[in-house]
Amino acid sequence: MIKQLFTLILGLSVVYSCGASKNTTNPSDPEKPEVTSTNNIPAKDYYWQQHVDYKMEIDMDVDSYQYKGKQNLVYTNNSPDVLYRVYYHLYFNAFQPGSEMDVRSRTIQDPDGRVRDRISKLTPDEIGFIKVNSLKQNGTTINHETVGTVLEVELAQPIQPGEKVTFDMEWDAQVPVQIRRSGRNNAEGVALSMTQWYPKLAEYDDEGWHADPYIAREFHGVWGDFDVKLSIDKDYIVGGTGYLQGEPTVDGNKKTLHFKAPRVHDFTWAADPEYIHDTMQVPNGPVLNFYYKKTLPEENLQYWKDLQPKTVALMQYFSEHIGKYPYEQYSVIQGGDGGMEYAMCTLITGKRSFGSLVGVTSHELAHTWFQFLLATNEAKHEWMDEGFTSYISAAAMNEVMERNSENPFSGSYRGYLGLAKSGVEQPLTTHADRYALNGAYGAAAYSKGAVFMAQLGYVIGEDNLKKTIKKYFDDFAFKHPKPHDIIRTAERITNFELDWYLIDFAQTTNTIDYGVKAIEGNSVTLERIGLMPMPVDLSVTYTDGTTEDYYIPLQMMRGEKPTEATIIGDWPWAYPTYTFEAKKPVASVEIDPSTLMADVNRENNKM
Repeated sequence: MIKQLFTLILGLSVVYSCGASKNTTNPSDPEKPEVTSTNNIPAKDYYWQQHVDYKMEIDMDVDSYQYKGKQNLVYTNNSPDVLYRVYYHLYFNAFQPGSEMDVRSRTIQDPDGRVRDRISKLTPDEIGFIKVNSLKQNGTTINHETVGTVLEVELAQPIQPGEKVTFDMEWDAQVPVQIRRSGRNNAEGVALSMTQWYPKLAEYDDEGWHADPYIAREFHGVWGDFDVKLSIDKDYIVGGTGYLQGEPTVDGNKKTLHFKAPRVHDFTWAADPEYIHDTMQVPNGPVLNFYYKKTLPEENLQYWKDLQPKTVALMQYFSEHIGKYPYEQYSVIQGGDGGMEYAMCTLITGKRSFGSLVGVTSHELAHTWFQFLLATNEAKHEWMDEGFTSYISAAAMNEVMERNSENPFSGSYRGYLGLAKSGVEQPLTTHADRYALNGAYGAAAYSKGAVFMAQLGYVIGEDNLKKTIKKYFDDFAFKHPKPHDIIRTAERITNFELDWYLIDFAQTTNTIDYGVKAIEGNSVTLERIGLMPMPVDLSVTYTDGTTEDYYIPLQMMRGEKPTEATIIGDWPWAYPTYTFEAKKPVASVEIDPSTLMADVNRENNKM
C-alpha cells in the first residue's frame, strides 16, 4: 500500500518541489509594518512582524565552487518581546555526510529518489558548507556556535522592542554537488543553482523562534530589502531575484553585478556560461525572463520558446484571480532538481515534454502568491503553500491549456482519497519534517491542501470562494498568514460559521462519508457515516423522469451557500440520519453529483 501510495502521489500531486501592511503597487518603496509608539503592536489589528535588510558582497570562484561573503544586516525588532538570542539558517551544511538531512533520507521508509544515500557519499570537495568566521552586533564581537544547519548566537546586548540592531558577518562557503534544490552541476549541466545559499536570519513571530534544522522540506523567512553585489566569472550569465543596478563592472576575468530586491524574504540566483536569456513583456505587467541552456536538444529549445507566451497567460491568470503581481520582473530559470519557487523567480529542470514544462512553470509561478506574497510558515502549514498552489495552478492550466475539464482538481481528489484510505494519513497540523512517510507528506500537502480549497468552494459557493481568495490576498499579502486567516476571511465574505471546516479537515483525519439509506415513495433517508460534517447537495430523479436538486444546509454552518437548488431543513451533525419528503415519488437519489465533496466512499452516494 505504501509503495502504491507514493506512486499515486507522484502521478497526481504535481510534486515539483517543492512551498498586514498592504502596498502592492510600488515595490521600490516597501511599506514597513506600522507599530504604535508604546507597545510595538500594529494599531490596526495587533499584528506585527519582524523586518530585516541585507547588504551582501559575494566573491564566487567558479573553479573551486567556493565563495566568500560579507553581510551587513539591519534587524528591526517589531515584536513586543525582548530578544536575548538570534538564530541563522546555514542551509548548505545539510549537504554533508552525517547531517540530519542525510540520516533522515537513509532511515525514512520511502526516501526521496533525488537524495537517497547520495549525501553520505560526498567527498570533502563535494560537500556544502557555510563557515562563519566573524559576527558582530553593533560593532561588538559576539559568541556563536554552528549546530548543524543552524547558527546559535548569543547577543552582546538584548534587543529591545522597537530597536534596530546591526549584525556584520564574514563567512566562507562551498557549493555542494547538486542533490536537492541547491548545488553545482545539476543533472542537466547547469553550473550553479544558488538557493538558500547565504546565512539567513531565522523568523521570530508571536509563536517564538522558527530555527528549524534543514531536513529537505520547506522554508520560512523574514520580510526585508536585499542589496547584493556578486562577483563572478565574466562569462557567466546570471539570473534570479532582484533588479540589476546598471551594467556590471569588469575587473580582469571577473564581473560584479549589483542587485536590489525590495520587500522579499529570500534571495536566489543561478548562473551558467551557456544560458540563453530571452525576455517577454506581460501587458500591463512585469517583464518575464527565461534562462535556459543552449545545449538542450532542439525539441526542448523549441518548448522553451513556446513556454514564453503561456507564461504570460499564466501571469495574467494569477494576477486576475488572486491579486496583481507587485514586482517588475519574474524569471523562469533552468536549474535545480525539479521545480522550486523563490523570490521573483523559479528554478526548474528543462528537459521535459511541453505539457510538463508549462505545468511545472504554472505551479511554481503560482507559488509567488501562495508562499512568497502570502508567506505562510511552510514548515508548519505546508498545505497552505503547496495545496493552495496546486489548486490555483490546476485551475490556470485548465484555462491556459484549454483542457475544459469540469473538475480540474480531480487528480488532487484522487490523491487525497488514496491517502485517507491508506492508513498512514497524518493531520495537516503535522510539522513538515515529522511525517512518517514522504508519500504521506506529499499527498497531505499537495492533494489534501488543494482539496481543502476546492471543497471550500463546494461549502460556501464558487463565487464566494473567488471573493475569499481575492480578499485573502488583499488583507495578507506581505504578511505571514495562518490557517485561521483563510477561514476568517471566508467567514467575513459569507457571514457563515466555518471553524468546523478548518478543525475537521485540517486538524484531524476525520473523513466525509454520506450515504443514501432508503427511498420509500416520496420519502428519502440519508445517513452520515463519517465523522466530518458537511452540507449536502442532492440530485433527485422522480419516477416520472423529471429531476430536482436539493440542498441540505449544515446546521452548525449557520447559513446557506447561494444555490438554485431547493433548500430544505438543516441537518444537525449529531443526528446520524436525515429524512425528508420530496414533492413526488422518487426513483433515485445521488449525493454530490459535482464530486467536489471529498466523500471517501462514493459507492453509497447513489440509490
